[in-house]
This record gives sequence, structure tokens and C-alpha cells, in this order.
Amino acid sequence: MCTCIAYENGDFYFGRNLDLDCSFGEKVVVTPRNFSLTFKKAGELNTHFAMIGMASAVPSFPLYAEAVNEKGLCMAGLNFPGNACYLPVAEEGVEIASFEIIPWILSQCESVAQAETYLKDMRIVDLAFSEQMSPAPLHWMLADKEQCLVLEAVKDGLKVYENPFGVLTNNPPFDYHRMNMNNYLNLSAQSPENRFSQKLNLRPYAQGMGAMGLPGDASSASRFIRAAFLKWNSVAPKDEDSNVSQFFHILDGVAMVRGSVITEAGTYDVTTYSCCVNVGTGDYYYKTYDDSRIRKVGLYETDLEGTALMIL
Repeated sequence: MCTCIAYENGDFYFGRNLDLDCSFGEKVVVTPRNFSLTFKKAGELNTHFAMIGMASAVPSFPLYAEAVNEKGLCMAGLNFPGNACYLPVAEEGVEIASFEIIPWILSQCESVAQAETYLKDMRIVDLAFSEQMSPAPLHWMLADKEQCLVLEAVKDGLKVYENPFGVLTNNPPFDYHRMNMNNYLNLSAQSPENRFSQKLNLRPYAQGMGAMGLPGDASSASRFIRAAFLKWNSVAPKDEDSNVSQFFHILDGVAMVRGSVITEAGTYDVTTYSCCVNVGTGDYYYKTYDDSRIRKVGLYETDLEGTALMIL
């Protein structure tokens, strides 16, 4: 389970909570411009845009959970079990495996608008990275400062949705989340007024009662609503420290505490890490479940002309 948000307050930021019951060997990884990206069915790119994000520490290919490229295009994959449906290889169009989609798009596209033209020919196919690593059921949020999309490979094909909320969690599909938002249109950050009956003397007895009904459980539908409410009611000064702090506070509002969510296998889902990237500066901030200090890695502080992945 995961939560992803896009946030603008002077500068533009993108990030997520990654909620899992185990580590996947995650490290901050920079893919420099001259690292050779070899795709299973879509050829090879020897030069491309550089990108930074959290990925599995595999030196042969950047298995990104989320990343942003040097042009300001951002993308994250989130768990989508039971709904994700990948196509068999048919040697048609541009066939991309689920683990390839983030580097494939971010290596070539400067914007969401440009990526949309690539999506028209793209087929997400059922190919594994290795025998030990089967395809993860995912859907994706793709964003820049101007636009945000959700991509879902389902039985009916690849669905591409405009995402005005700038938020994504997990199941159910995005069209449900979009409709479900209407159930909470009465929530407010302000103190509520009596609309029950003017004949009754009703008034709030505590702060925060305008948001009574805001769901607090860890389900994906509830986290979607809560993340959107926190994001769209967020107020922060427009400096870097304040924005980064505010971004992590929003993510903390939908984070998972060990023991609060027990999986069917009897394991505990926790927020393994939270991250935030200033898209304009390339500064990638992150913290982990067991270390709440916010650390920073700068994309432009690395050798962007390199030929090898930088695992930091």
C-alpha cells in the first residue's frame, strides 16, 4: 500500500510513502545521461535524460519505485493487485514491461503532454525482470507542474485518467476514487456552521469539527481522501525548508504505524520510507521508518554524464 502526492507552493514537489511489510533493497539511485538502458522489447537507449529516485539496488537496470527526470517529469508506481492486467507479448506497438515503464518514459519525455503521445503506442506486457522477480501489479501517477495523469493497465486495456487531485493510493481503480471524493465535499478546515436546523442551538465544541467524517483508517480509499484533504488545505511559506517540512507532514498524515495494519500473511505493513523531490532543483529528500531524519541527495551534485548507475 502506498500514497503519492504532487504539491505546488511556489516550487513544485513530488513524492510518496512506500508502505510494505519488508524492504526491497531500496536505495537512492541516479541514472546518468549515458547509462545504457536496455529494454526487453523496446530496444536500447544509450543517451537520455538523467533521473533520480528510489530503486532496488540492482546495478544493471534502475528498478524505480518513483523517480523524477532533469526536465521536471515525475512518475511513481503504486501497488494495484487484483486489477492490474498486463498483455501477452505480441510484437505489436511499443511493448514495455511494468518494471520498465518509469525509466522508459522519464528517459525520453520532458512533460506529461509529450508522454501522452508515447502512451498511444505503448503496450504494458507481462514480462518479469528475472525468474526471482515476477511482475508487480502496479498503476502509476505521472505528473509535472502543469498536469497529472493516472495510468492503469486493466482487462479493458490501458486507461489514462486526468488526475485533478494530484493524489494516488491503491485499489480500487482511479475512477472509483474520483467518484468517492464527492462523498466528502462537505468537509472543511474551517469551524462548521449549524446547518442541521436553525431551530436548534447547535455549535462546535472543539477545533477541527469542520472535518468530522474525514476517514482515519489505513485503507487506500480512506488514505486517498485524507491525503487530498491535507494537501488541498495545506498552508506553508514558500521557502524550501517550509515546503519540504509541509510535504512530509502531509505524508505523515497517511503513514502506517507498525502493528496497525496486519496483512493476510500475518506481517505488518509500515511506511518503509517517505520521499519528496523539488522537481526544479533536483533535490531528493527522504526518511525511513526507523530514522526520521530527513536526508537530501542532489541530482545535480552527481556526474550526470556518467555511464554507470549511481547507487547512493
